[in-house]
Amino acid sequence: MIDHLLAFVAGIGAQLVDGSLGMGYGITATTLLLATGLTPALAGACSNVAQLGTTLSSGVSHHRVGNVDRRIVRRLSVTGGVGAFVGATVLSGLSTAAARPAMAALLCLLGAGVVLRFALRTPGVGTVGSERALRRRFLAPLGLVGGFVTATGGGGWGPVVTSTLLSTAPVAPRIVIGSVSASEFVVTVCASLGFFTGLGLAGLPWATIVALGLGGVVAAPVAARFAGKLPPQILGVVVGGLIVTLNLGAVLTWLGVRGGAAADVRVLAFAATVFVVAATARRHVLAERGAADVGTLVS
Repeated sequence: MIDHLLAFVAGIGAQLVDGSLGMGYGITATTLLLATGLTPALAGACSNVAQLGTTLSSGVSHHRVGNVDRRIVRRLSVTGGVGAFVGATVLSGLSTAAARPAMAALLCLLGAGVVLRFALRTPGVGTVGSERALRRRFLAPLGLVGGFVTATGGGGWGPVVTSTLLSTAPVAPRIVIGSVSASEFVVTVCASLGFFTGLGLAGLPWATIVALGLGGVVAAPVAARFAGKLPPQILGVVVGGLIVTLNLGAVLTWLGVRGGAAADVRVLAFAATVFVVAATARRHVLAERGAADVGTLVS
C-alpha cells in the first residue's frame, strides 16, 4: 500500500514538472520510482506505460490546433519507435546490478541537459535554424537516439529531441513542440511493447502503473494553474539539479567513490545547483526590470 502511495505521489510530482516545463515527466517519474526501490527495468516500464494516455491526448490536442508537421512526425516516429523498442528490450535483459548505475548515469546526463537548457536559454528558432535540421538524415538519427534514451532512461524524449529541434530547426517553436509531442505517442507505444516482450505482462506492477497514472491525472489541473506562477527557467534548473543529485549516489557507488569523498561530491553538486539557480533567478529579475523600463519609456 505504501509503495502504491509513493507511486501516486511520484505521478503528481512528475505531472507538475511536465505541466510547468513542457518536458520532464519521464525522467522525473523514473527518478522518484527508483527512489522507492523499484528496479530500473520496472521503473522505466511504469513510466512509459503510464504515459500512453497522456502522450496520445497531447498529440491529438496539438494536431487539432495545427501545431503538427506530419513530415517531422513521420521521420521521428519511425526511428524513434525502433530506438525505444530496442532500448526497452536491452534494459529488460540487464541485471539490476548493471542497469542501476547505467540508468542513473543517463538520468544524470539528462538532468544536466535540462539545467543547461533552461539556464542558458537556447536561441530562438529563427536565429540559428537550418533546413538541414528537417532532413531525414538529421531527424532519423535524432529520433533513434531519443527513442533509445527514452526507453533506457525512463524518459528523455523532450529533453533530447525537443531541445535539439528548438535550437536547430527553422520552424516555429509551437510546431516543434507539437510535432515532437505527437511522435512521442508512437515512441511510448514501442517502448511499452519492448517492456511487455522483455518482462512479460504478468511481470509488470500494474497497481503501481495505475497509481502513477492517477497521480498525473490528479495533478494535471494544478500543473496547468502552476505553469505560469514560477519562471520556467528557474523551475527547470531546480528540477534538473534535483534529478542529478538524486541519481548521483548510484553513479558514485559504481565508480567506487564512497564515504567522505562521495559526500563531498554530493555537496559540490548541490552547491553548484544552488549557484546556477541563483544566477538564473538574477538574470530573470534583471530581464524583467529591463522589459519594465522599456515599457515605461514607450508609454
